[in-house]
Amino acid sequence: MNNFYGTIPPEIGNLTNLICLDLHTNQISGTIPSQIGSLVKLQILHILGNHLNGPIPEEIGYLRYLTKLSSCWNFLNGSIPPPLGNLNNLSYLLLYDNQLSGPIPSELGNLKNLNYLELSNNQFTGSIPSSFGNLRNLQSLFLGNNNLIEEIPSSICNLTSLTLLHLFRNNLKGNILQCLGNISGLWCVTMSHNNLSGELPSSICNLTSLQVLDLGRNNLMGAIPQCFGNMSSHLEVLDMQHSNLSSTLPTTFSIGSALGSFNLHGNKLEGKIPRVENCQLLEVLDLGDNLLNDTFPMWLGTLPELRVLSLRLNKFHGPIRTSGSEYMFLELQILDLSRNDFSKNLPMSLFRHMKAMRTIDQISKEPSHLGIHIIMILLQFHPRGWSLNLTASQEVIIILVRTVSIGYEARPAPLVISHPRAKLAKKLSCKYPYKPSIMGDLIALRALNLSHNELQGHIPPSVRNLPSVESLDLSSNHLEGKIPFS
Repeated sequence: MNNFYGTIPPEIGNLTNLICLDLHTNQISGTIPSQIGSLVKLQILHILGNHLNGPIPEEIGYLRYLTKLSSCWNFLNGSIPPPLGNLNNLSYLLLYDNQLSGPIPSELGNLKNLNYLELSNNQFTGSIPSSFGNLRNLQSLFLGNNNLIEEIPSSICNLTSLTLLHLFRNNLKGNILQCLGNISGLWCVTMSHNNLSGELPSSICNLTSLQVLDLGRNNLMGAIPQCFGNMSSHLEVLDMQHSNLSSTLPTTFSIGSALGSFNLHGNKLEGKIPRVENCQLLEVLDLGDNLLNDTFPMWLGTLPELRVLSLRLNKFHGPIRTSGSEYMFLELQILDLSRNDFSKNLPMSLFRHMKAMRTIDQISKEPSHLGIHIIMILLQFHPRGWSLNLTASQEVIIILVRTVSIGYEARPAPLVISHPRAKLAKKLSCKYPYKPSIMGDLIALRALNLSHNELQGHIPPSVRNLPSVESLDLSSNHLEGKIPFS
C-alpha cells in the first residue's frame, strides 16, 4: 500500500506490454480513463479502495487476457457495461461497495471461467439474470444490499460449485428454491430482508456443508422442518427472525451440535422450548416475541457458552426455579425475560453465579459483550408484584427494567434504570425499593427513564448528586415545583 493521490493519467494506455496494474488502497480520484482499454496484455487490474468516480469504461471489455478485475470500495456510478461479458478469462469480478445502478447485464452470464462475482452494496435494479446459471465454475455470488426484484431464477441451482450465496437486503419475492438443496457445497446462504414467501423447503436439510443460514425478515409461512434440528451438527448460525413462521420448534438437535447462534425472534412459534443440551457451543438463543408456552427453562444454564438469552414476549409462566449448582449461566451477559407471566419473586440465586456479568475491561474500565460495551438484564414481568433486591451488591451489572420494582446500589458499576410506560404512580419519594431520596448515591447511574407514568410531587433534590448521569427523562408525568439545580 502506498499513498498515491491525483488521477490515473490517460497516458497509461501507452504501456501496452503491462501485465499487472495494481493501484489498490490509495487516494486516487477522478475517473477510470478509457485508454486503459489499450493495455491488451493486461491480466490483473486492481484499483479497489480509492476515490474513483464516474462510469466503468466499456473499453475494459477489450482486455481479453484479463483474469482479475477489482474496483470495489470506490464511488463508481452508472451501469455495468455489457462488453465486460467478453472477458472470457475473467475469474474475479469484484465491483461491490460502489454506486453502480441499472440492471445487471445478462452478458455477465458469458463469463464461464468466473469464480467470484461480487456486486453487493450498490444500487442495481431489475431481476437476477437467468444467464447466471451458465456460470458453472462460480464459487461466490454476492448480490446483497441492492434493489433487485422479481423471483430468484431457478437457473441459480445450476451453480454446483457455489459455496457462498448472498442475496440479502433486496426486494426479491417468490419461494425459496427447492433445488438449492442440490448445491451440496453451499456453506453460507443469506437471503434476509427480502419479500420471499412460501414454506421453508426441507431440501435445505440436504446441505451438509451449510454453516450459516440467514433467512430473517421475509414473509415465509408454515413450520420449520423437523430436519433442521439435525442440521445443527454442522450449522453454526441459524437466523430466521421476523419471518412469519408458525407451529412448533424442531424437537431434537444433533449430538455434537455446532450451533452458536439461534435466532427465531418475532415469529408465531408455539409449544415448549426444545431440549438443546446437545448445543454445547450455543452463545445466542433468541426466541423472543413468539407464542411459546412453557415454564422457565433453568436447564439452559448448563450450556457452557450461552451469553445471550431472550425469551421476551411469550407465554412463559410459573415461578422461576433455580438450581443449587454453582455452574449455571456462567457466561450469560444479556438476559431478557420481559413481558411474560412469571409468578412469585425473582430469586437472587439466579444471578449469583453469573460470573460473566462481573467482567470489566481493564482498558476501558467498562463491561463488554462481544465487543459491545453493554451488559443488560431486562425484566419486564407481569405487574402482579415483583421485587429484585440487589442492595449493596458489588457485581458489575447494567440493569434495564420495565414494570418491576428494583433495588440496586451501584458501586461503581455503570447503571441504567428505565421504567417508561410502567404504570408507576404515587410520588417520587414513594415505596419503591430504590428510594429516590437515595438516588444521589447511584454514582455510576448513566440513564434514568421514568417517562409516561403517573408520578406526582417534586423532583427530589438528590438527583443533583448524579455525577455520571447522561440521560434523565421524567416527561409525561404529573410532577410539579422547581427543577433542582446545584
